[in-house]
Amino acid sequence: MRTPPFSNSYLQARERFAAAAAQAGVEVSRYVIPDIVGREGETLATDVVRLGGADARRLLILTSGTHGVEGFCGSAAQIALLEDEGLRGVRGVRGRLDAADVAILVVHAINPYGFSWLSRTNEDNVDLNRNSIDFTQPLPVNEAYADLHALLVPPAWPPSDDNRRAIADYIATHGEAAYQRALTIGQYAFADGLFYGGREPVWSTRLMRTLIETHATACDAIGWIDFHTGLGPPGHGEKICVGALDADELARARAWWGADLASPFDGTTVASNVGGPLLDTLRTTRPEASVTAMAIEYGTVPLIDMLHTLRADAWLRQHPDAPDALASSIRKSVQGAFCFDDPIWQGQILGQARVAILQAVTGLERTGA
Repeated sequence: MRTPPFSNSYLQARERFAAAAAQAGVEVSRYVIPDIVGREGETLATDVVRLGGADARRLLILTSGTHGVEGFCGSAAQIALLEDEGLRGVRGVRGRLDAADVAILVVHAINPYGFSWLSRTNEDNVDLNRNSIDFTQPLPVNEAYADLHALLVPPAWPPSDDNRRAIADYIATHGEAAYQRALTIGQYAFADGLFYGGREPVWSTRLMRTLIETHATACDAIGWIDFHTGLGPPGHGEKICVGALDADELARARAWWGADLASPFDGTTVASNVGGPLLDTLRTTRPEASVTAMAIEYGTVPLIDMLHTLRADAWLRQHPDAPDALASSIRKSVQGAFCFDDPIWQGQILGQARVAILQAVTGLERTGA
C-alpha cells in the first residue's frame, strides 16, 4: 500500500517517511536534536536513508526542510522516491541505481524545528541557507537590511497602516528587486530578524557536514538536489545553482538538468546569490570531488506576499506569548504560502522532482564513467 506523499504536519511527514522506508526494506538513521520538542510535543529529528550500493563511488544527496516549513514539498518527493521500485529495485530485481552504480542519500527534514513549528528558520532563528560561511572571517555586512529591520519586524502584528505605507514607499522608491535583495542575501547583525545567518555553524549545518563525511568521502562524483518552495510561478520548479560554485560546475549542472537551469551569476533567476547556502557544505567538505549541486524552487504565492508571511513568522518568533488564535493564524498562513493543498500543484511537484532525480542519476553515471 502506497503512503500518501504530502503530509499536514512534520510529525505526520516523519511517520510517513518511516513507513515508506520500512515498506522499501531500508534502514533509517535518526539524528535527534537534544532538549527541544516540536509543536505537537514530538521528538525533533533528521531521518536519513541510503539507497543503492554501499560501495558506490557516485552519490546523489536529496535534502528536504532546509527552510523548515518548505519541507512538505521535499518530504513528499522523498517519500515518492522510496516507493519508486523502478529506480531503487525490488525483490532481487536490479534497479536503476545499481545499474548506474549510484547511491542516493535521502536526508529528511534537515531543519526539523522549522518544519515542525511551521517556521522558515531553525531553533536559533538561523536561516540554514545563510549559515555555511567561514565564521573565522569578518561577517558580511548588509546595510540595506539594517535600514529596513525596524520596519520588517514591527512591534505589533498585523502591521499598522503607517508600517504598511513605509514598506510600500521603500518598494516604490527602490524597486521590488532591491527590496528582495536587501532581505534575502542574508544578514548577520540582527538575531531576531529575517534571513539571519547566525554566529557559528548550527546543529543542522554541522549534521550535514557529518553526513557528507560519513557517506561521500569515498565518492568521486557527488550530486545534490535541495528541495525548496516559495519563489516563482505556482507549480513551476525553477532549477537554481547558487553558492560557491565555479564555471565548470555550472556547465555540468546545465548538462544534467537542462539549459533552463538558472543562476544569479548570469541573471537568469529571480533568486539572490545568497551567501552561505547549505549546498556549500559539500563544496568545502569535498573540494577534490566532482560536485554538481542545485536547489529546485517550486513556485507558490507572489514574492511580496511570501516576504510578508516571513515577516509574520519573524514577529511570532519574537512573541511566543501571542494569543493562540493569532499564532495559529500566522502559522497557517506561512504553511499555505509554501505548500498548496491542491492535487494539481502537488502532482506538478512530484513529476518534476522525479525527472530531476533521474537526470541527476544519469548525470552522475556519465560523470563518473
